[in-house]
Amino acid sequence: MGTRIPSHQLSSGLYVSGRPEQPKERLPTMSSRSVPYTGGDPKKSGELGKMLDIPGLDPKSSHPSSSSQHNSGQARSRPNSGPIGRNSGSGQIGRNSGSGNMSRKSTGSGPIALQPTGLITSGPVGSGPINVSRRSGQLEQPGSVGAGKAVYGSAVTSLGDEVKVGFRVSRSVVWIFMVVVAMCLLVGVFLMVAVKKPVILFALGGIIVPVVVLITWNCVWGRKGLLGFVKRYPDAELRGATDGQYVKVTGVVTCGSIPLESSYQRVSRCVYVSTELYEYKGWGGKSANPKHRCLTWGSRYSEKYVADFYISDFQTGLRALVKAGYGAKVAPFVEPTTVVDVTKENRELSPNFLGWLADRKLSTDDRIMRLKEGYIKEGSTVSVMGIVRRHENVLMIVPPTEPASTGCQWSRCLLPTNVEGLIMTCEDNQNADVIAV
Repeated sequence: MGTRIPSHQLSSGLYVSGRPEQPKERLPTMSSRSVPYTGGDPKKSGELGKMLDIPGLDPKSSHPSSSSQHNSGQARSRPNSGPIGRNSGSGQIGRNSGSGNMSRKSTGSGPIALQPTGLITSGPVGSGPINVSRRSGQLEQPGSVGAGKAVYGSAVTSLGDEVKVGFRVSRSVVWIFMVVVAMCLLVGVFLMVAVKKPVILFALGGIIVPVVVLITWNCVWGRKGLLGFVKRYPDAELRGATDGQYVKVTGVVTCGSIPLESSYQRVSRCVYVSTELYEYKGWGGKSANPKHRCLTWGSRYSEKYVADFYISDFQTGLRALVKAGYGAKVAPFVEPTTVVDVTKENRELSPNFLGWLADRKLSTDDRIMRLKEGYIKEGSTVSVMGIVRRHENVLMIVPPTEPASTGCQWSRCLLPTNVEGLIMTCEDNQNADVIAV
């Protein structure tokens, strides 16, 4: 007798083989909710607060909505490099440089302050303006970025008005000359009074006049003589330069970690920038500075900045770091160009120039003014004279500790000219194209 195969009928009326399945017991479902954000506060952490005997807060009164938690989580996930705010009208996260706190504005209610996250960030502690974007040594501008006077950190060197170029003569030679002149003067006066013979005075004049002419010549042509000396100085090969050797390197420059920008024309990616405001003083005009003389141009305002940069040697192709920042002594010889010229016939000031003066709190009186700006842009050809330093396979050019001297240039009747710091010259025309790097 055959074995009967059991079968059963489904709810749809269809017969199938096999025994019906036994109904399974359903496991109890547990309601889950998102864990509230505590912000590091043990009062809101539940069991942790009970373990530390800290009274907790009522979850009904302090529990934020899910949308608020979602929005605040997004705000905290962003890098804390500046203030962050949210406006319900725009629905976008924006930055405000005028406030140092993060806040969220909702429709119909006041600002809700987010709880501290305990995240350690860079920048100053406390209230006040925090920069939108901070980079080591980068320019910091209060208020809106791209407007106003640029403020650099300690990594950028702020230079003085003019490069100090002078000629040095031994003190012993100066004292001997002064003693001889005094003795000749006394003897000449005595002989002229007693014997009525001014021969000694004529001889003394023959000595003093050439000396005065020589000193005047050096004062007038000393700067040009120094530039001629730098131009004639032979370029050195960095590959064979020894540590501590005084060299001149000519090549293309590139910006370091801190590129500079000119204040008026806004020329970016520069290694050196200068902006100078000059005023002309007539017989009864106002003086631009205490040393301003009549019928001359005087410097009223000046700002010059230079930072560390790289130079690629033309001869060997090696790249060296020029240490011009962090307060180093630098002697730049860059001829600026006139960008604004205010004369008696043309006294209409452009809005850009008026804004530049207002940012520096300079008056706009009826004065004859001239604004000059110079810069060394990335890709320019520059000559640098300094000391070679090698440190952990890094080739550097640093300022010398002693002033550099040109020596006596007898063919040009020039005495030894001295200049302190790192000598930097650039003969490229600022309006011409530079090498793209």
